[in-house]
Amino acid sequence: MRTTVSVIKADIGSLAGHHVVHPDTMAAANRVLAEAKRQSIILDYYITNVGDDLELIMTHTRGELDQKVHEVAWNAFKEATNVAKELGLYAAGQDLLSDTFSGNLKGMGPGMAELELEERPSEPIAIFMADKTEPGAFNLPLYKMFADPFNTPGLVIDPTMNEGFKFEVLDVYEGKAVELSCPEEIYTLLALIGTPARYVVRKVRRKKDNMLGSVTSIERLNLIAGKYVGKDDPVLVVRLQHGFPALGEALEAFSFPYLVPGWMRGSHYGPLMPVSQRDARATRFDGPPRLIGLGFNVKNGKLTGPSDLFDDPAFDEVRRTASVITDYMRRHGPFMPHRLEPTEMEYTTLPTIVEKLKDRFKKEEDVTKAKRSIYVGKGEETD
Repeated sequence: MRTTVSVIKADIGSLAGHHVVHPDTMAAANRVLAEAKRQSIILDYYITNVGDDLELIMTHTRGELDQKVHEVAWNAFKEATNVAKELGLYAAGQDLLSDTFSGNLKGMGPGMAELELEERPSEPIAIFMADKTEPGAFNLPLYKMFADPFNTPGLVIDPTMNEGFKFEVLDVYEGKAVELSCPEEIYTLLALIGTPARYVVRKVRRKKDNMLGSVTSIERLNLIAGKYVGKDDPVLVVRLQHGFPALGEALEAFSFPYLVPGWMRGSHYGPLMPVSQRDARATRFDGPPRLIGLGFNVKNGKLTGPSDLFDDPAFDEVRRTASVITDYMRRHGPFMPHRLEPTEMEYTTLPTIVEKLKDRFKKEEDVTKAKRSIYVGKGEETD
């Protein structure tokens, strides 16, 4: 059976700041998706959240970018936004950049990762959802899952994986993509994806048969809106087992709390902390950036699960290390490297501060002349 897994997310308003989705907004979205399932637009669904992002996980047979499926998601977000406004929640409808639906959700604010697959007899998948960061945050773990034999021994010992994988990398500034074949182009791949603010791993395919193994959301809200409207908070769908990374190999890629951009006001680097769903709340300094993982099996378009993948003491040390890194980074205050580099700060609220000062900036020689005139006026000698 050919099934599409669509994971679509949006920040539609949250409780007590950029903190956590209110259950009443999730209930509103649930009513919309339940009706869509009754009408057979979608086959199954699951609703969750990470921090202030409402996450819709849907299965159907309509393929990617289907108008009806995307309209269901849009209506769910709009209904949830209406509830958020009634409750006076913060930033209600933040990620909805339009008032009307226009065919599909591309360029309208919500993030999405859609993976169309021919179901195997057993079709395990993992869905990773992050808050307070951007799509390139998944570059490192995707490299580790699909190209690093120290993380994924299946690349060495599994003949169905031994030929390697192809990475589709998108330049989000130019809107162009390139496909790189690994392991032979690993160094070239790393040269690009080591700049995650610009180059994002969008899809990974198995070289043996071109079978799609993962899809990442690639929406950059600041580039869509032309101004800062919140961080992008990406989602990632990964197929598991039978020629793809085992569940444990996929999770191992998150065993190191690496630094990602985002966090407070979308303006700081912080460690990505894998947590259970119940701990997926933005708290300390609106973070630190959170990641949840849910495991499902897909059969005849229906979802079995989920399993809360990071609800495990095996990740306690990762979370402890993330807390130590959080302490270290926070001590930098407003200084780099805690605060993002200038090119990234261009899409925050900082430019409005600089704009206010533009008439007060003087060329260095003008400042020197002004000082000399003051000294001369006081009868002092100048060089």
